[in-house]
Amino acid sequence: MTNLANIRNFSIVAHIDHGKSTLADRLIQTTSTVSDRDMKEQLLDSMDIERERGITIKANTVRIDYIAKDGEKYVLNLIDTPGHVDFAYEVSRSMRAVEGSLLVVDSTQGVEAQTLANVYQAIDADHEIVPVLNKIDLPASDCERVAEQIEDVIGLDASEAIEVSAKTGIGIDETLEAIVNKLPAPTGDADAPLKAMLVDSWYDAYLGVVVLVRIMDGKMQKGDRIKMMSNGTLHSIDRIGVFKPQMENVDYLYPGEIGFITASIKQVRDTRVGDTITHDKRGTDTALPGFEPSQPVVFCGLFPVDSSQFEDLRDAIEKLALNDASFSSEMETSAALGFGFRCGFLGLLHLEVIRDRIEREYDIDLITTAPSVIYHVYSRDGEIIELHNPADMPDLSKVDHLEEPRIKATILVPDDYLGDVLKLCQDRRGIQEDLTYAGSRAMVVYDLPLNEVVFDFYDRLKSVTKGYASFDYQMTGYRTDNLVKMQILVNEEPVDALSVMVHRDRSEVRGRAMCEKLKDLIPRHMFKIPIQAAIGGKVIARETLAALRKDVTAKCYGGDATRKRKLLDKQKAGKKKMRQFGKVDIPQEAFISALKMEG
Repeated sequence: MTNLANIRNFSIVAHIDHGKSTLADRLIQTTSTVSDRDMKEQLLDSMDIERERGITIKANTVRIDYIAKDGEKYVLNLIDTPGHVDFAYEVSRSMRAVEGSLLVVDSTQGVEAQTLANVYQAIDADHEIVPVLNKIDLPASDCERVAEQIEDVIGLDASEAIEVSAKTGIGIDETLEAIVNKLPAPTGDADAPLKAMLVDSWYDAYLGVVVLVRIMDGKMQKGDRIKMMSNGTLHSIDRIGVFKPQMENVDYLYPGEIGFITASIKQVRDTRVGDTITHDKRGTDTALPGFEPSQPVVFCGLFPVDSSQFEDLRDAIEKLALNDASFSSEMETSAALGFGFRCGFLGLLHLEVIRDRIEREYDIDLITTAPSVIYHVYSRDGEIIELHNPADMPDLSKVDHLEEPRIKATILVPDDYLGDVLKLCQDRRGIQEDLTYAGSRAMVVYDLPLNEVVFDFYDRLKSVTKGYASFDYQMTGYRTDNLVKMQILVNEEPVDALSVMVHRDRSEVRGRAMCEKLKDLIPRHMFKIPIQAAIGGKVIARETLAALRKDVTAKCYGGDATRKRKLLDKQKAGKKKMRQFGKVDIPQEAFISALKMEG
């Protein structure tokens, strides 16, 4: 058993691309946790998609044995957390499992929006925080300016910030010494009843569900009968171990340690993140304060391009749900797209990652409908309905008012682009709350509707600031607004997959743009096709797709003009009948392009 005073549990927090995973690599390499032969870049990012996009999605853990300069042997448990706003729930639960954090800031770029969000989570979890200035090998590095920024913007003392270059290995020894000397040791009692926190769980094809645990009190060993306190299920531990970063079996896990267990659990749903695990017989009575389950905020429909792949898609979604408790799905059907699933995500990046994984790992071509958020619909008889899909909107005569989710967005942007950012936020119905300066950069706080953000706000922000802005948001609640459901009618038939919720003031512009786009995307038929945008019974925009014409008068040469007239009238009557019974084929590409609206 390792002495509690010689254990350090810590996480690395930072903005995207500030070098968290590279710093984790160097700490692992310097302490010879992994042999040089097995070492690879971004060692803890195990998913293909993480390596390809250069982002961390799942929080990963590794146990490092370190002999300090004073000759003492320490055990360091490191959790490498994601930096992206969509995976903030991964960060929050990792924070509860450790006592301290390394705050990594890029010494060329300074404090960014996500740096703030993640460091506030660490402060909320009562962490000791050690600032680390990374990338000092770059010519643009300016440690003094960034240290000042950390003190001004975050309010942390950065006078003793460690200067490192995770890429070249400068400052790594100092970082290890700071972890040992500045971060607190965990507390816990090995003789008390078992109290362990369930930090994460995922599905392994060979072992079943693997559960990552942090022991608070008591000890755990193979063969123990354990109980999950939230649902009272009992399991027997088959295997117990730690990550180095490969799985390595151990005999016991003691207080302060982070490790894994397997117990022939079939469903990840049985292992709720934040739950307390205790012994079946001599258990604890008080559960640990868990944390809120993550709530999906963005919804969209996933449909297979080839409808025969529906069963494969169901299988893929079930398998992904095993590994990702924050991803929810339910079946839905659409007249235009056939059978599919309505899925809930934590944000647009989460949506993209899941979609990419389904397409890549299960080889299914997908159509994704327009992302939408949850609206609260208050009916006249006092009932509240949660609306996930605009197509399910009840009749307007029964609706009293609608509420939409709002967010508090923090944007850090260089002064030169401030005007463009303010205009973008105003265009998206934003309300400015704050504008302050940190050095030469402005920090803008806006109250924005989530509906306007999930569409393409992030892409637009990046393009108007040439990629220099950083953006972070948190949900603040619901507010009433003048929202309406806009339907698209093709040949006077509503197309449910193209229904969207819009603000009444912007509905006409949005409707006109959508009709114009569809006019270019739908192929011409033998009869003319009206394309209309409507709110309730009122048409607000219209385009007409001209008919293809067959030259029926080609065989009439010479003779009386009435012969031609007769043939043309016959054709006209045929087209009128055709339009009544004709079916308009809308190609799949038309749906995808029409939904990728600029606006």
